[in-house]
Amino acid sequence: MNKNISIFSKTVIGIFCIISLSGGESLRAEQDDNPIMRVGIVQRFGANPQDRITIKAPSGDTLTLSFKSGETTQTVTTSEVVLEINAQPLAPPIVEERIVLSNHRSFENAAASAFHWQEKGIATEIAQPKRWQVWAKRDIYDSSLLRQLLLFSLRIQGNDLVQIERKTLSQKAIASWVVGNFRYNRDRLDISSGRGIIEVNNRPYAGTLRLQPNAHHSYTLVNNVPLETYLRGVVPHEIGYDAPYPAVQAQAVLARTYILASRHRFVVDDYDLCATTQCQVYQGLEGTSEVADRAIADTRSRVLTFNNRVVDALYSSTTGGVTADYNDIWDGKPRPYLKSIVDAVNLSFDTNLSNEKNFRTFIARKEGFNEAGWHTFRWKKDGTLDEIKGTLQNFLRLSGDAQTRFNQIKQIQITERAASGRVQEMEVETDTGKIKVRKDEIMDAFEPPDSLLFYIQPIYEENSNPDPKAAKVIKGYSFIGGGLGHGVGMSQTGSYRLARMGWPYDRILSFYYTGTQLQVVKSEFWQDKR
Repeated sequence: MNKNISIFSKTVIGIFCIISLSGGESLRAEQDDNPIMRVGIVQRFGANPQDRITIKAPSGDTLTLSFKSGETTQTVTTSEVVLEINAQPLAPPIVEERIVLSNHRSFENAAASAFHWQEKGIATEIAQPKRWQVWAKRDIYDSSLLRQLLLFSLRIQGNDLVQIERKTLSQKAIASWVVGNFRYNRDRLDISSGRGIIEVNNRPYAGTLRLQPNAHHSYTLVNNVPLETYLRGVVPHEIGYDAPYPAVQAQAVLARTYILASRHRFVVDDYDLCATTQCQVYQGLEGTSEVADRAIADTRSRVLTFNNRVVDALYSSTTGGVTADYNDIWDGKPRPYLKSIVDAVNLSFDTNLSNEKNFRTFIARKEGFNEAGWHTFRWKKDGTLDEIKGTLQNFLRLSGDAQTRFNQIKQIQITERAASGRVQEMEVETDTGKIKVRKDEIMDAFEPPDSLLFYIQPIYEENSNPDPKAAKVIKGYSFIGGGLGHGVGMSQTGSYRLARMGWPYDRILSFYYTGTQLQVVKSEFWQDKR
């Protein structure tokens, strides 16, 4: 999930299980305990002029295509339709400008940045063209003069990374499809089927589809699907097919809670959530499992709450033996329920891992943890200075930093570590000065580490100089650590062991999420998009 690596998000599924909507759930009205989710299953359709999407009805069924034709709604039926892109020239070309206030690896930091700018009186919106970005709200800063004045004001205040992105658009992408002998060109299309199942590039989805424009001059194919049916396409792919039943139940509760707490992520594009690890892995009705379906049914409508609000139900593959505090990874308001805990039962040690000696002793320990023996629990990865240089330069470019330039890395050091052991700041000494990278951004700036739970050791060139006092030459660094992903909230791997110890799912959730309660979904939970 979310920039948050799932253990099984890349599992190759050999057998697909295609099951119809359980209980005949209707899309005609939202229920308090089963609202309709709007999931972007194809996010940038049309970014490449050769993009195509093949949409089919299952055997014996038909598709109904609905779209505007003037002031009326037109419908046509077919068994299959191929969506394409028709590039139409713009005369004259259109110049588009927007102010990018900040760039981020994760939505969480983008949201914290947006709040920071709003406190300064600047209205914002969050988008994800590639990395997450915070924009000055386009319908407020809607003229070149206003944008230039805002940029000048912010630069005077020392905000050097704020920039105006400017594009000249010479053509416009229009969605296009053929039914019968007629080609239709429209920017919106609704698709439904008689039985409520539609195949998209051979993957089945329950519910309906909508093709709609997004904020990036392309289209999003949105799957409108009831919450409980959506979970069928998430839970088995996130927790895996060999998970013990209480771990699957815990994952079902978290997946349900996560989407209800995260429906505000793609407001700028007019849908709720994506279908990738930037959100939660969602694969429609492909690879559903009887065990996951049973866990979803057994926990139906149950969500995790704190002070009567759904929590940010973050989880990751492997914590490395200690979970991270929310603010060890991201900025923003603390989440009291996302506190660092030792990911073990009946294991004691000095938990202040901000001390480098304590931390290295901790990483050297491999037994007694919930994740012991898992392949991502401990790891060592090397990077040459040239490899690290390339990653860091690309990171700076994607972060909007056009000023920092260097040709050589001289030294890298960790300058700050949290009590959970997570690296908070790294400093890179280059031939032109020092570069500091903080928290979550470290994962983009440096290729080797799988998490922020690591220490580094220099790798030296073999010294051919016989003088023992000759200076050693650094050729790279070893990153030695543990865990996979951000490490906040439940460890999916750790939940396996707790479940096999006989813990029920509610106890597993209480272990990882301090002070939370299980509640039944209420309309105020899903209407509150924060």
